[in-house]
Amino acid sequence: MSELNLKLDAWTFKACDEQEWLPAQVPGCVHTDLLKNDRIPNPFYGTNERLVQWIDKKDWEYTAAFDVPQELFAQSRLELVFDGLDTYADVSINGTRVISADNMFRTWKADVKDLLKCEGNVAHIRFRSPIQQDLPKLEQLGYALPASNDQSDVGELGDKKVSIFARKAPYHYGWDWGPRFVTSGIWREVRLEGWSDTRITDIYIRQDNITAANANFTAIVEIESETAWEGTLRLAADGYAWEREVKLSAGANKVELQADLANPKLWWSRGLGDAHLYSFEASLAEGETVRASKSIRTGLRSIRVVREKDAHGTSFYFEVNGVPVFAKGANHIPNDSFLTEITYARYRHEIATAAESNMNMLRVWGGGIYEDRMFYELCDEYGMLVWQDFMFACSMYPGDEAFLENVRLEAEENVKRLRNHPSVALWCGNNEIDIAWGNYDENIGWGWKQLYTPEQREKMWADYEAIFHRILPEAVNKMIAGTDYWPSSPMQALTGDASQHATNSSTSGDIHYWGVWHAVEPLENYNVHIGRFMSEYGFQSFPEYKTVREYAEESDLALESEVMLAHQKNGRGNSLIKEYMDMYLPEPKDFPSFLYMSQLLQADAMRSAIEAHRRRKDFCMGTLYWQMNDCWPVASWAGVDYYGRWKAMQYHAKRSFKDVSLSIDGTSGTHVNFHVITDLLAPISGTIDVQVLTFSGEVLKTVAIAAEAAANSAQQVASLTVEELLEGREPGSVLLQAVLKQGGEELDRKEHYFVPAKDIKLAAPTIRITEVAGSGGTQFTLTTDVLAKQVWIASEAEGIFSDNFFDLVPGVPVTVGFQARQDGAAAFAPASPGTIEVRSMADFINSLVNA
Repeated sequence: MSELNLKLDAWTFKACDEQEWLPAQVPGCVHTDLLKNDRIPNPFYGTNERLVQWIDKKDWEYTAAFDVPQELFAQSRLELVFDGLDTYADVSINGTRVISADNMFRTWKADVKDLLKCEGNVAHIRFRSPIQQDLPKLEQLGYALPASNDQSDVGELGDKKVSIFARKAPYHYGWDWGPRFVTSGIWREVRLEGWSDTRITDIYIRQDNITAANANFTAIVEIESETAWEGTLRLAADGYAWEREVKLSAGANKVELQADLANPKLWWSRGLGDAHLYSFEASLAEGETVRASKSIRTGLRSIRVVREKDAHGTSFYFEVNGVPVFAKGANHIPNDSFLTEITYARYRHEIATAAESNMNMLRVWGGGIYEDRMFYELCDEYGMLVWQDFMFACSMYPGDEAFLENVRLEAEENVKRLRNHPSVALWCGNNEIDIAWGNYDENIGWGWKQLYTPEQREKMWADYEAIFHRILPEAVNKMIAGTDYWPSSPMQALTGDASQHATNSSTSGDIHYWGVWHAVEPLENYNVHIGRFMSEYGFQSFPEYKTVREYAEESDLALESEVMLAHQKNGRGNSLIKEYMDMYLPEPKDFPSFLYMSQLLQADAMRSAIEAHRRRKDFCMGTLYWQMNDCWPVASWAGVDYYGRWKAMQYHAKRSFKDVSLSIDGTSGTHVNFHVITDLLAPISGTIDVQVLTFSGEVLKTVAIAAEAAANSAQQVASLTVEELLEGREPGSVLLQAVLKQGGEELDRKEHYFVPAKDIKLAAPTIRITEVAGSGGTQFTLTTDVLAKQVWIASEAEGIFSDNFFDLVPGVPVTVGFQARQDGAAAFAPASPGTIEVRSMADFINSLVNA
């Protein structure tokens, strides 16, 4: 056995029409290489996005000189392997072209044994401009295809939207939260792979029947061999071993080994059990000689999407190891506009944040990329389920033979690459295209189809069906038979008639509800429009002042300034935030206060939505808000900003996603309803202690409520009238606090107000913070003399508090701990926060009762 490789990472680059070669970082891209060579300004700062649009109109070339070590050169096979080329690239070795790439999402390989020498080799890549490459395709087609988020105007192309022709990350062309940076480059590892004799190229652990009593699975091992031979295939995992005799032919071989494992340690999603992972090693032996081996890691579990008729319509939920799972989480976008800037630590920060926030699912949205293996490995480790989109979003796509074949190869490769990850629960064809086109109902859609002739419409829908109803499901079935495929999100079902398309009142399939935000519906409508699975909904805010100052000067701090508008990609975004703020919150006293108040607004919106969805558990079985993260510093729907700083919303989501949760609903205005929600597999039997308090902490009324809820359920346990709770008191001067207890242990605590925040009569509190003795400066207790709403603890060190943006009630101290962000063995670890500053809503508004 012999398998060696050499990374090629010493590259230089230049524009094809220039002379000077500059050092390049590989993996990387043209934009980041230009930035690191001081040839362009920081693209994220101010309005600099506009200054770098020339880059994507040019062709660029990269070159690397390299020697091949003798041991590697002696191998009988030598392959040049690119894990990712972005996107149109011609690769030459020593003057001979060996690859012509046209898909960012595929691996590109070439046999280069006959072209190499031991010393003085030269690799050369010419990256053709994705804009110049695809503009002729638009002209040849004769009409534009819909691509709502392609910011061609920013790219100085007018209305010529060409993103749909390239198999390239759609968000590179702009989105309503992201900038337009159409990159080119070697975006994943490039290496020279050498091997002789025999090698194992792939191991797939096909999970045939997994139960707590027994795991029946098949190891499917792909092998390349230079000669025919006979021997033994062995499979080992955690002290267990299986084997069979094999006969290999020269060339490609696929061998199956069936295996059973009694009482396996199952992989569970977060909150239900341990996310156990087995390391499997396959080896090929001839006698005592091991000729090849390879290892992979996976978890044993059963998972399916349950879609069954019921009294309401058709269910839509994930079942893990036979247990119905209420999906709690968010939509994930790429963590950076420049993908090679994403480190393992940044991936881990995101996944650890999801786990800290009591989530169990992330949706890899279809306008980004099939993520790096690090992302899925972390999801595997943290028990984070993954809803995986194919990379198609909010556009119609061409259907020529070359494009469809490119899509087929991309789909098969990526499903195969990700199929051993136990976290991947579903493959989804695209984001929002079925509902945007609305083929079977003239009154549904985004107005796209009405722009085309009947002949054009028929062709475009046929092309759509070729990709999403044939090629992609065939790829899933071929590579990972039995895994669920969902053609488009949102959708009711694949029916071929008007009932296919999702609406806000759908009782089947999944829903993207955007009435709140885009349609300026009141937040209370989150309680009205609830579907079987809420796969998108969201509300914007600004990042905190510290982040805003990373891209703006003090002079730019105005809602309609050029820089604020440049870092707000949703056309009406800033004005919508203000419009909603006027509806629900007191007026902020200045722009930094507006930033803080925007976060409270977003947090309350998402709290309202999450808890409304969870209260309808069984009918609704999933809530994934838009969105988890940002790809640059910007005002957006994210709960965590570009620098990894938690917004108020993330803390509120953490509380609302608790595995055992108390939820208070006063939407009706006449009643206050108390709900107990549990995702655990044991019943709840306890009490809810209710107090009505003045803002100075005086207890006006107490009520004890028996709280019973079955395992893995949501239950309304009481409904009290506002009249009996207030007993004639001024509703803007009192609050309700409820504590859910079981066996003397506090499980959850919530506050409820009888009027919107803008009508609450706040006084200026005096908040005291003291270090907890023996905590080493990592824990602090906060107290107040009068109600302090939305207490924000800001730290000098980067990290998170165990709680933040909470209401502090007199007589009810709150203790919080700080965990700093880590680059070492853990994502977060207890540490000193450094200098801290504590403020509350009263510090950001003028309308105080004692002002």
